[in-house]
Amino acid sequence: MSEDLQQIVLWLIPAAPLVAAIVTAVLGPKLLRYKSHLPCWSALAVSFVCSLILLLKILPSVEQAAPPEEVGVAISQTATGPQVIASGFEWFNVGSLHANIELRADSITAIMLTMVTGVSLLVAMFGSGYMSHDPGYPRFFAAVSLFVFSMCMLVLSGSFILLFVFWEAVGLCSYLLIGFWFQKPSAAAAAKKAFVVNRIGDFGLIMGIFLIWKHFGSLDFVTVLGNAARIAEVDAQNPGVIQLICFCLFLGAMGKSAQFPLQVWLPDAMEGPTPVSALIHAATMVTAGVYLVARCTPLFVMAPHAQMAVSGIGAATAAIAALIALTQTDLKRVLAYSTVSQLGFMFMALGCGAASAELVTPAVTAGMFHLFTHAFFKALLFLAAGSVMHAMGDVIDMRRFSGLKHALPITHWTFLVGAAALAGVPLLAGFWSKDDILAVLQEASRSETHGLYFGVIRVIAIGAAFLTAFYTFRAYFMTFWGPEKFPEEAGHHPHEVTPIMAWPLRTLAVCAAGIGLLVGPTHLFGDYLQKTMGLTPEHEHHLHWGVMLMSSIIAVAGIGFAWMFYVASPTIPAAIARTMKPFYVISQGKFFLDEIFMGLIVFPLLGIAKLATLVDKYFIDGIVDTVGKVPKALSIIPRQLHGGVVSSYASVMWVGVVTAVVLVLTMF
Repeated sequence: MSEDLQQIVLWLIPAAPLVAAIVTAVLGPKLLRYKSHLPCWSALAVSFVCSLILLLKILPSVEQAAPPEEVGVAISQTATGPQVIASGFEWFNVGSLHANIELRADSITAIMLTMVTGVSLLVAMFGSGYMSHDPGYPRFFAAVSLFVFSMCMLVLSGSFILLFVFWEAVGLCSYLLIGFWFQKPSAAAAAKKAFVVNRIGDFGLIMGIFLIWKHFGSLDFVTVLGNAARIAEVDAQNPGVIQLICFCLFLGAMGKSAQFPLQVWLPDAMEGPTPVSALIHAATMVTAGVYLVARCTPLFVMAPHAQMAVSGIGAATAAIAALIALTQTDLKRVLAYSTVSQLGFMFMALGCGAASAELVTPAVTAGMFHLFTHAFFKALLFLAAGSVMHAMGDVIDMRRFSGLKHALPITHWTFLVGAAALAGVPLLAGFWSKDDILAVLQEASRSETHGLYFGVIRVIAIGAAFLTAFYTFRAYFMTFWGPEKFPEEAGHHPHEVTPIMAWPLRTLAVCAAGIGLLVGPTHLFGDYLQKTMGLTPEHEHHLHWGVMLMSSIIAVAGIGFAWMFYVASPTIPAAIARTMKPFYVISQGKFFLDEIFMGLIVFPLLGIAKLATLVDKYFIDGIVDTVGKVPKALSIIPRQLHGGVVSSYASVMWVGVVTAVVLVLTMF
């Protein structure tokens, strides 16, 4: 493929959804109306095809070719691995800070783009049916297109400064989509909560970027991440600065990927339309933090304490979210806490490089593989939950319906496939990726330096895996098994999804079932990803039969307990809740994290804000008003002389003339 064609392909990936967003925003309300999905569909299809071309043709050809001169598209195959650079233009050049608008694609970029555009296209197709009667139809698809554009640019960014710009753009789009139904107070509050909590993480990210610029003199990925000797030199000259940079970057990742304690925004994001939930939880926003840590692997390799923090925070998040999901009755909220927990699994893997340098590549591979498979089965589960909600008249409380497997057959079997993949049922997508994480943790637990630490994390991961299988099938059995029961809002005969909503479900179900088997044990995913900058392509792959057996037992046990509790003996959960009431209350209350944050952070800040308001209103304004009254007081007497009466002015003038004459006469 020629260099010009490669450049066109690379630029089309983000440009197509951007054009769709502009066209839909301008023409949608008046001209396109309920056809506003067409620009979005077309653009995402173009982006997906171009991503596949990048994945399957352009990068493999770069790997085999000799590097040409840098013209238009620069192709590099140095220590950074094969990559393609589509040159744009200089954004700004201030002192030693240079920023160019250019796209850079390598192995991890190609994988992310294929997943993002493919899943987003299926979600957009489902959304056209789900939102078919919504008056904000054009606005929805304009925002979705802008969201995908921002995520594609984030992944394609070749520098930290460009990444930060689109990191913020993704946050803005999530605000617009979570608060899409802004007339609902709960939706508006959820959008503000997501936006504000993410600003905490973004502060860490911008500080990390500032430190990178200060110590490396550049924000370009290749300059900063592609030179291990330079990273070691910076670390030697400034002990601890690489650790600090990595902690700051991870704080940014914690916000976007909803890690403890910044995970509180993600469950509330359910207030947006269900396709938005699928988009955020599967393909776009929450994957950005995992991508950032994986992308910055060359820095994290030099910061073992930061890596240990990544694994530790991931373990805490996975456990807390899994425990909360056990007692939730809102189907979408169960899936939301599942996302938080699975993101914790990804971070548990990413931090395992602290145990051994040999584990860096398999750790990143395991984390990214789980991100990849998770996108398909989590999008499937959210869209299936949206189908349930659509059929139940917008009711999503699992206590109000049951036995839906006959009324909603397509939704039933697709949800079952997604649930089985999430639970880690053997041979499905989640089984392979979760096994890789458990295998990496097992290797890390054997480390001589940090073996105990990672041993504890491994135990937490095993427990969280069991809980995942249990609460996932708890939701499945409560929704689709038992006596047939519908809420009043659903009417007498709930309807199955329309074909435009059914085909995305079927497609995602096929992916959730087979994509892990296709690219996992065949090592296609690992071999491809390991050509990324900072990873070791020579890493050998092994099937961990002991881990596979253990995880299979865990999945079967979790599903078995869920069946026993919610199908065979439905009275057991209530009995356990009464017996362990304090723990049940804590779980159902979501560990009271929102209340704790309100008490420790929000209320004190509100108190300070109100105090500042009082000081401003009664003290500062009082001083200003008093100063303003001084001229008025000094003008009381002059005002008497300037009343606007002509005869008074004449009298004053006469007195003045007489006085002047008298003074002149007395002087002479």
